[in-house]
Amino acid sequence: MKELWRNRVFLIVFSSDVLENIGIWIRNMALLFFVMEVSGNNPIAVSLLTAIELVPILFFSIIGGALADRWNPKRTMISANLLSAVSVIVIATIIWGGSWKAVFFATFISAIVSQFSQPASAKMFKQHVPPDQVGAAISLSQSVNSLFILFGPIVGTVFYQSFGVYLSLFAMAALFLISALMLLGLPSRQIAEALTQARGTLMAQIKDGFSYIRKYDHLRGILWMFVMLGLGSGLINPLEVFIVTDRLQLSKEAIQWFTALEGVGMLLGGILASALHGQLNGKRVIHSAFFFFAASVVIEALSTSVLLTAAMRLFTGVGLAFLEILLGMKMINLVTEEYIGRVNGTIAPFFVGTMMISSFAAGPLMQATSLIAVFSVAGLLILLGSLWVGSIMDAVTVPSTKEAEREENLLAKQ
Repeated sequence: MKELWRNRVFLIVFSSDVLENIGIWIRNMALLFFVMEVSGNNPIAVSLLTAIELVPILFFSIIGGALADRWNPKRTMISANLLSAVSVIVIATIIWGGSWKAVFFATFISAIVSQFSQPASAKMFKQHVPPDQVGAAISLSQSVNSLFILFGPIVGTVFYQSFGVYLSLFAMAALFLISALMLLGLPSRQIAEALTQARGTLMAQIKDGFSYIRKYDHLRGILWMFVMLGLGSGLINPLEVFIVTDRLQLSKEAIQWFTALEGVGMLLGGILASALHGQLNGKRVIHSAFFFFAASVVIEALSTSVLLTAAMRLFTGVGLAFLEILLGMKMINLVTEEYIGRVNGTIAPFFVGTMMISSFAAGPLMQATSLIAVFSVAGLLILLGSLWVGSIMDAVTVPSTKEAEREENLLAKQ
């Protein structure tokens, strides 16, 4: 762990993530409350906002992943942060002009640019963090995300209530600009000759990423898990605020405290997973995490008790932390360096695409049935995600393309 904190690349990316998380949560809460106020708490408008943020991931993460294997990851991350800052300023300008519905289009543009930064970050980790430190690195990153699930909604709500939507959005833009400046300290050149520039056309590389995933059972298993998690999460995320307002009869602002409890659970889960990841039974932990996540979603919808709902959000956070850390470790360790960008960029749109579809459907389904029915379906979908656990946890590192070619040549000579 001490060696990891001495790793300059990890420190810069870690610090940059902290600033970006603050800015993202300020934006998320500001836009959520703003849309609820101007739409009269319309569930379709709320679910549309969530879905609009996911659409770019469906269409651009594949391209972003392939480009991460071709471009300099440092320049990609800096450019993405600069464009994110500009896009948020555009959102504020549109709202200032009085066209609040145009915020959906502006949010769509804002979400596009982030798809080029995430695969580049994974690339930097793969290049500069030793394999035996990957688990600790992912656990620490997860802990940061958990802290901001805990404090982010509170900070975002305070900003919105104190300064309004305009200053909240400008604050996010400033944080992303500072993050871009910090990223200037990353290494300018890639360390491996094979990573100086990927060969072939962009479309060929995208197709190669799909072929790479189809070739290995464990990667198809990870894909299946993310699809099921996407379908379930997409149904519940836009409607969480109605658990607070309809089932618990609290004000919409109270959602920050329940989101914070989930953050506490994720923080605790991240700490435990960081300390025990080398000693845990992966199959048992992931099976249990899927089960408790699914069960807590259903119980949360059935509950009219503040304490019971709060407990479910806490347990959900613990389960999610273990899932994200163990799956993240497997993803980085099992995928060769030359494919890490494309694999991340290929799996992400399946996850987000299914989340987007179910987010679009969440509001109409709630109006056609009930909140409890929608959350029950979400719980079943999440539970189905555990079907491929065995194939993932039994997998070993796959050979790189060059290694595979050498093995095939040797076999042919024999």
